Parts: sequence; structure tokens; C-alpha cells
Amino acid sequence: FFTGYNLVSEVIGASDLLLLLGSPGETAFRATDQGYDNDKQYKKVSDKEKIDQLQEELLRTQLKYQRMLERLEKENKELRKLVLQRDDKGIHQRKLKKSLIDMYSEVLDILSDYDASYNTQDHLPRVVVVGDQSAGKTSVLEMIAQARIFPRGSGEMMTRSPVKVTLSEGPHHVALFKDSSREFDLTKEEDLAALRNEIEIRMRSSVKEGCTVSTETISLSVKGPGLQRMVLVDLPGVISTVTSGMAPDTKETIFSISKAYMQNPNAIILCIQDGSVDAERSIVTDLVSQMDPQGKRTIFVLTKVDLAEKNVASPSRIQQIIEGKLFPMKALGYFAVVTGKGNSSESIESIKEYEEEFFQNSKLLKTCMLKAHQVTTKNLSLAVSDCFWKMVRESVEQQADAFKATRFNLETEWKNNYPRLRELDRNELFEKAKNEILDEVISLTQVTPKHWEEILQKSLWERVSTHVIENIYLPAAQTMNSGTFNTTVDIKLKQWTDKQLPNKAVEVAWETLQEEFSRFMTEQKGKEHDDIFDKLKQAVKEESIKRHKWNERAEDSLRVIQHNALEDRSISDKQQWDAAIHFMEETLQSRLKDTESVIEDMVGPDWKKRWLYWIGRTKEQNIRNETKNELEKLIKCNEEHAAYLANDEVTTVRKNLEARGITVDPCLIKDTWHQIYRRYFLKTALNHCNLCRRGFYYYQRHFVDSELECNDIVLFWRIQRMLAITANTLRQQLTNTEVRRLEKNVKEVLEDFAEDNEKKVKLLTGKRVQLAEDLSK
Repeated sequence: FFTGYNLVSEVIGASDLLLLLGSPGETAFRATDQGYDNDKQYKKVSDKEKIDQLQEELLRTQLKYQRMLERLEKENKELRKLVLQRDDKGIHQRKLKKSLIDMYSEVLDILSDYDASYNTQDHLPRVVVVGDQSAGKTSVLEMIAQARIFPRGSGEMMTRSPVKVTLSEGPHHVALFKDSSREFDLTKEEDLAALRNEIEIRMRSSVKEGCTVSTETISLSVKGPGLQRMVLVDLPGVISTVTSGMAPDTKETIFSISKAYMQNPNAIILCIQDGSVDAERSIVTDLVSQMDPQGKRTIFVLTKVDLAEKNVASPSRIQQIIEGKLFPMKALGYFAVVTGKGNSSESIESIKEYEEEFFQNSKLLKTCMLKAHQVTTKNLSLAVSDCFWKMVRESVEQQADAFKATRFNLETEWKNNYPRLRELDRNELFEKAKNEILDEVISLTQVTPKHWEEILQKSLWERVSTHVIENIYLPAAQTMNSGTFNTTVDIKLKQWTDKQLPNKAVEVAWETLQEEFSRFMTEQKGKEHDDIFDKLKQAVKEESIKRHKWNERAEDSLRVIQHNALEDRSISDKQQWDAAIHFMEETLQSRLKDTESVIEDMVGPDWKKRWLYWIGRTKEQNIRNETKNELEKLIKCNEEHAAYLANDEVTTVRKNLEARGITVDPCLIKDTWHQIYRRYFLKTALNHCNLCRRGFYYYQRHFVDSELECNDIVLFWRIQRMLAITANTLRQQLTNTEVRRLEKNVKEVLEDFAEDNEKKVKLLTGKRVQLAEDLSK
């Protein structure tokens, strides 16, 4: 390619070559200015024939070297295609990097998904193609892409949503969608038809019901040898009237879509004007003037110049348009193109040949109304590409500086607020929290068996102690002297273990596991504790516990073990006997303390508290106190009184109180009696427990020759032993099965949370997280 250029340079000279290239660069403008100077000199010559002869000679020379240049460019295109094909096959054995334009297009897609309105974040350049409906926007874009890729119609609206086309160079002329892996071969007519059909389907599916156009962008990449690298967005054509079949707001919607794309300060506006209609009928020029009044990022394109030259009475009108003197809008450059004869079946090659032939024979070019660099879609694409990359470079550098400044501010804020911490974004924090949680779950397996058993035994007794005292011990103790204590106890214990105890034990074990798990999850680790994970740990804990199901077979096996434990009535040594007495004393003292508290609430403070703290009794408490005093007299008179008051005793107490002017309800008397008798019984049981402390010798002889009976001690021994065996069984199930199943649930929950970004945003919050996220972005 460069050898060919050198050859041409030797023949015609460098300055003449630059003139003939017809590029939209500064050299072409200078060469054209030089041409105008030559024209002025020609006009000074009085001999008209000499002027015509010089013009024809200049035109012949220009056409000659233009053909030579086109031939060299065609050879260069073939050579580049061959090189790209060799690289594509890996002949050079080097890894090809993704092209800059592809990366740039991906960035635009990401930003488009992030902020579809382009109002705040996305100010990166792209070429926005706007124009009146049927002005030839799509045809211009197809000429730049060198393929008939868009669906076509006769006068009706075909572009119903924005189409982003990323042009880049490649060995093969292909097209593919952003969200699809299928490649359409643009050299085959059947693939072109399939591509046009696919675009039309996507457009129609993106349009919501009741609408005519859509704001959803269709992303398409086109690659091929010789294509200029740029990103273009084809927008729906601007209309002046809403016709039947269109939504009423179609006109306003198209205006809002066009403005949304054009208001990007770095968008290059490719304004397409139909040259075959009156300029006064154009709508798009006014819209472009509003968005870019200075014309610093607008390129004007006049289409259908062949029809304009044929139909317009005054060719100078076309010259005025291209010189920017007819419209009030301003632009960086003005171009005139021809995009075919209006036949949808025309190929790109035939359109290019027709365009070149037209401009070679056009009076507009021969009479210098149009300059050489202002015509053909080829020169247009070169100009747009140059303008695009110049703006890309400037905007990227500008945004990079802005990002650097923002990052510096964020880093300064981070160092001031969190000087000893490394900035971790939300995903990194989640990974750190995940490792901590898994370590804490593993800590459950390190809990000692003794600790498990102590917690389980204590918790289980707290759960069942009320039932044992109220429903087993007290009813049996009232028949202790009649010799039916053991029979009553056995019946009650069997009913209890058959229906309630195994279920209660499993509930206690499950709650104990939850409590230990919660303790490890919420326990602060001193200076190393990071409260930023608290919400996440709480959510993981709750979800893991929710998913965990205790083994249902545990109750059946536990019932058998508890039955066997309660069947054993033999206390083998004095140490076990003392342990049972200690267990019974603790239980009775705890119950006595609770009963004393209830009685105090009923009768009010005693004389000492009333004297020291000046606290008085209420009227109801005075009545309760008098009732209590009467009932205590009954117990003093009969220390072996039954647990329940007879009706005649209730009547006697009520009349005694009425004699002192106190009216009492019988229910109040019975309720008070229950607490008074309970306190008396518990004190008696504690005294009896103290007597049995030295009764192990008599127990071994089955209390022969002794009036002492300690069956209640044996009961508490049986219960204590059953609690120990139950706790040991539950501990084994916890450590061998349930802890591992819970650990598995935790891992599943963490995996689910890792895939749920909304959950992470909700659970990992705070200024520190947001600041790290901003730094990461």
C-alpha cells in the first residue's frame, strides 16, 4: 500500500496527491482553497476558451489519478483482508487482543444498561443519526457499513427503536447481535435477509402495546475489511404528522428519544436532509439547532442529490445548502451523497458505482458548486470517523481526569475515616464475612461434651421441672403415708415419657443448638470484631435455622432410652444418694422462693418494709392478708391437712372474716389456700429431705425397723439420672449429626446470598461500604 502511494507521489508530487485524495482533513481544505485561488486567477483571464480548456485538463488529470488511487486502495484492502485472515487462523501464533472499538462498544452497552437516559453518567461519544422520516438515514448508514442490513419499506416507518451499530475492521464481512453468538455473513443474500428479519422482529417485540416506537436499544456489531471504526446510533425518523395506526404520542416520543441522544455533549450529530424535497419542509434541522446551536458537533448530510439536481430549478440552492447558507443551523462539515436509485434490491457495489458515476458527470462538481471532498459516502465516512475518534480521545481524557480527581477525593476521605483498613467493596466484604461465618460454624464442633451435657441437662430440667413437681411429685407426696407413693409415681412417669418428655427433650436440644450457634455468630471478638457483618450474620443465622429440620426418628429412640433410665430405682452408693438429696433440695428451695414471692405480691409488704420504706398495702392486699392469717390457723390446728379445703372449712373462714367486717369471695379463699398450703408443704418436704440426708443406711435395708421413708429421694434420683442419660444421648446426636447438617445449611445459604446482589446490598450497608463501592467503581 505504501509502495503504491510512493509511486503516485513520484508521478504527481506530494501536494497534487493530497489534493486528489479528497480527504476531509485540513490538507484537503488547503488544497481546495488553493483550487479556489487558481479559479480566481482563471477568472482574470479574458479568454473563455482557455479557461474551459484548463478546467477540462484539470478534471482529466484529477480523474486519472483518482482512478489510480482507487486501484491502490482496493489492493490495500485486499492485502489487509489477507493479513487479518492470516491472524484469524493463528498463523503468526500470537494472541489477538480485543479491538479498541469493540471494547468501547461494550462500555457503551454497560453504561446503557446502567443509565438508559444518558443524562448523568454516560457522556462518551457516539454518532447519532437523525433525520426526517424517509430522508435516507438508513441508506447512509448502510453505505457506511457497506451492507443492506436494515429492513426497508415504501414510505412507512421502519426504524421503530434506536439501533446501535458498532463498525470495526475484520477479515470477514459479518454482523452479530450483542446478546447472540450467531454470525450473519453479509456477503450472502440469505443471511442479509435473515438479519433484516431479525432486526424487524426485535424492533416490533421491543415496542410496548399501544405504542409505535420504543426507547429500547438494539445493539449490533458489523465487521469487515476496510470499514471505518466508529459507533453509530440510528434513531427513528422525525415526523410532522401522526397518521392512522400510530399511537397519539408518537411524534413527542420520537422527539424525546432524539433529544435524549443528542443532548449528550459528546454526541456527534449526523443530520440527514432529503435533497429531493423543499428545504423548508424539514423538521430535523430546527431540532438539531436547538441541541447544538453552535454546530460544534454536527455534520450535515444532503441525500438524494441526483434527484435534487434533476428536479431543482436553481442548482445554486444546493450550493447554498452545502455551504451552510440556507439553513440557520451550523455544522462542522457539509456533505452531499447519493444512496442509489431508490430500488431496495440494489447492491452496495452498484450504489457506489452509480454514486461515483453521478458525481463524475455532475454539473455541480464540474462548475465547482460542490468541492471534491464534500461528496460521496466514502468521504463522509472518513470525516465522521476522524471526528468521532478525535472526540473520543478528548472526552475520554476529560473523563479520565474527572475520575482521577474523584478517586483522589474518595481515597482522602477513606484515609481520614478508616486509616488502618483496606478498602473492600461489597463483594470482597461478603467473601470475608463468609469465611468468618464458616469458621464460627466449625467452632460448634469444638464445644466439649461436658459443656453440651451441662447445658442440655439444665435446660431440660428448667423445661420439665414444673410438670414434675406439680403433676408427679406433689400428687404422689400427698399419698406418701398411705404406701401408694411409688405406684402413683410410676403411673405418672409412664404417661409423661410416653406423650411429652421425648418431644420436650428434642425441642430443648434444638433450641440449645440454636443458642450456641447464635452465641458464636454474635459473640464479639474483641478488637477484631467488625460490626459491619452483624446484619449479614443475623440473616444467615435465621435462614440457616429456618432451613434446618431435626431428625424425626430421634424421639422414638429417645423414648426407649428414657423408659429404661426411669425403670432403674437402685441407688448404689452414698455419693449418689447425697447428689439426689442436693438436687431435690435445690428444686424445692427454688419452688419455695417462687411461692414466697407470689404470697408477698398477694398480701403486700410485711411490717418491716412498711416501716422502713413507707409502703402501704392496698385494700385487696389487706383482705388477702387477713385471709392468709385465717388459713394459717387451719394448718397449725391440723399439720396433716389435705391439699384441698372442704366446703365447710371455706364457710367457716368466710364467716370468721365477716365477723371482723371483711367480706371475702370463696374463690379468693381457695386461691389463697393453694399458695399457703404449697408453702407449708415445700417447707415440710425440705425438713423431710434433711432427715433423709442420713437415711442411706436405712434405704439399703429397705427401711426395715425405721419409721423414716425416703421414696421422694429415690424419685428425684431417677429423674436426675434420666436427665443425665437424655442429655448424653442428645449431645451425641448434636455433635455427630445435627451440627454437620447445620453447617451444610449455612454453606447453602451463603451460596444463595452470594448470587443475590439485592440481598448483599440490603445486608452490607453503611458509609464504609458505600465509600469502598465508589472507590471500586
